[in-house]
Amino acid sequence: MADNRNPANKPSRVLVIGDGSWGTTLALVLARNGIPCTLWSAFAEQAAEMQHKRENERFLPGHTLPIGMTITADPHRAADKADLVVSVVPTQFLRSVLHRFEDAIPGTVPIVTATKGLEIESFKTPSQILVELLGKRPVCVLTGPSHAEEVVEQKPAAILAASTDRALASKVQAAFTSQTFRVYTHHDPLGAELAGALKNVIAIAAGISDGLGLGDNAKAALMTRGMVEIARFGRSRGADPKTFFGLAGMGDLITTCCSRHSRNRAVGEAIGRGEKIDKVLGNMKMVAEGVWTAKALFGPEADLGSVEMPIAEQVHAVLFDGKNPREAVTDLMNRAPTAEMEGLLGGAGA
Repeated sequence: MADNRNPANKPSRVLVIGDGSWGTTLALVLARNGIPCTLWSAFAEQAAEMQHKRENERFLPGHTLPIGMTITADPHRAADKADLVVSVVPTQFLRSVLHRFEDAIPGTVPIVTATKGLEIESFKTPSQILVELLGKRPVCVLTGPSHAEEVVEQKPAAILAASTDRALASKVQAAFTSQTFRVYTHHDPLGAELAGALKNVIAIAAGISDGLGLGDNAKAALMTRGMVEIARFGRSRGADPKTFFGLAGMGDLITTCCSRHSRNRAVGEAIGRGEKIDKVLGNMKMVAEGVWTAKALFGPEADLGSVEMPIAEQVHAVLFDGKNPREAVTDLMNRAPTAEMEGLLGGAGA
């Protein structure tokens, strides 16, 4: 196992693709750890403004970007001399962004994905899209309960660096670990990635519950039953069920369902209060991945088979079929009785 205190285990230069709040925060974590990094923006004007003002006023106001951090919209300049790439692009835009980097990132450079979602058209995870477009290479999934607003203020947080390549997981761990940001290595990137994507759907359900004023008991039931759904789905795809009850799963679910910073919970709460989804999304500056993950989950490429996901199904019906949220709650509560862990531990129930 690599020694995380050994600077030789850390990357010499990192490219962070995506200047949203989380991408900017991760670039700041690296900079504070003394690792040179470049932050890439999709928009030249935004990059020039950040480079000049040393602040991301749009997505992360009030936090100074150190002079040593390069900010650019040029893919080739951004990737120059980088020996590690961190992708923090919303899933639905990831494919178009990666086309701009196809000739810029050498095939030997490993990639970390810190995006949580599933592509609607293909039902692919961000890591699968990365490998498809940039070629087969070592990939690590960086995920867990980590709102940018708290991490950037150096409040304590713990997340996962999950990869089948143990050396890469250790390298990512060494790059990002600090006194306030603890990174654990993990062996199951598929489970970690699915957990990070699907918990956003359950967070919308939790927000709807808050908007309807259903109370703590209902929200606790949604969260715990939602995690069983996620784990059941992950198990059907070959992931380790234990992954879903750690930081990538239950940890991230708790944060996303309960935090005032959670965009997905906020979307659900607004819908529970009676607002229309188009209006809610139109008023947001950042992406609520759970909306599009719910759409992908019940799209033609998902192929759920016998896996039952009743909470996610009701979220999809509310978001895309116009179902009344209270009717969705009634339908969930009146389902046929079953055992708590059936479908996860070997049975077929939900």
